[in-house]
Amino acid sequence: MTSSRSVKARSSSADVAFAQSSLGHALSAVLAEGSASNRSIANFVLRNPMRVTALKIDEMAEGCQVSTATISRFARDIGFANYGAMRSAVAETLHSEMQPVDKLRHTIENRQGSVWPGDQSMEYALANISATRNAQSQTEMEQVVKKLSGARTVYVLGFGLSSYLAGLLSLHLQPFCPHVVEVAGQGGTEVAAGHLANVGPNDLLVVISFPRYALDVVRLAKFARDHGACVISITDAPASPLVEVSEHVLYANSGHAVLPSSATAAVAVIEALAVSLMVSNKDNVEKAARLTEAISSYLYGPATGKRTAKKGI
Repeated sequence: MTSSRSVKARSSSADVAFAQSSLGHALSAVLAEGSASNRSIANFVLRNPMRVTALKIDEMAEGCQVSTATISRFARDIGFANYGAMRSAVAETLHSEMQPVDKLRHTIENRQGSVWPGDQSMEYALANISATRNAQSQTEMEQVVKKLSGARTVYVLGFGLSSYLAGLLSLHLQPFCPHVVEVAGQGGTEVAAGHLANVGPNDLLVVISFPRYALDVVRLAKFARDHGACVISITDAPASPLVEVSEHVLYANSGHAVLPSSATAAVAVIEALAVSLMVSNKDNVEKAARLTEAISSYLYGPATGKRTAKKGI
């Protein structure tokens, strides 16, 4: 089965894979330190790698709102003879990075005979986790763990279905961070804005959003950034509106043939982040042991089939 959503799923996977390639890293470096015109071009290529492979130089210039001469100079600056060579490199990178994922998706979508939708959904989940694992940057994850460990307060924000992901991440972080605040909780934008009212330079905001992106999530992330907080996002692709307001990004593929987005890979990234934080230093290992000891008396006892709470509690 081929649909606009499955095409979108492939595009999302391609964007993430391309951003993590050597060419993607080179473009990210330009995005961080280049001139205004070069940043505009690098941003366009990172957000639209598949589209770039089909654009002529004048179409590329129009899309970036620069001259064709600027496009040619940009291509030479990052090591290519001309724009055509750069465009070919983008295409080759996409093909190389995406071949395994595309092969799996093609198998799912073009299978002969009747397919149980639930089985297809699970196969999409497997494909998303595989693509996310292959594209995940260990360095980025380690930097995020370092920022989490040093933050005064860690705020976690998500709306809609992402609010449940935010709750999951908050529960994982609470034993190992001095102060964790689930920004939205059961409330909406007003509650979230209230929690972020005093956010500052020593704080960190983890913001989670996937298609369809919540506008207020982006606004609140910008608010936190403008007040000096470190913003880390968990989202699906470099084209996500959260990327431009974030200091660090952890990508989780969310493509699905039916759902607007799948949360399976996002849960995997959250668990990977939690485990990375837990084992990052001996103190956290000891905290985990103390937590287990503290709650053990309230856990279900397999020997008795009853809760093993202390007498009188």
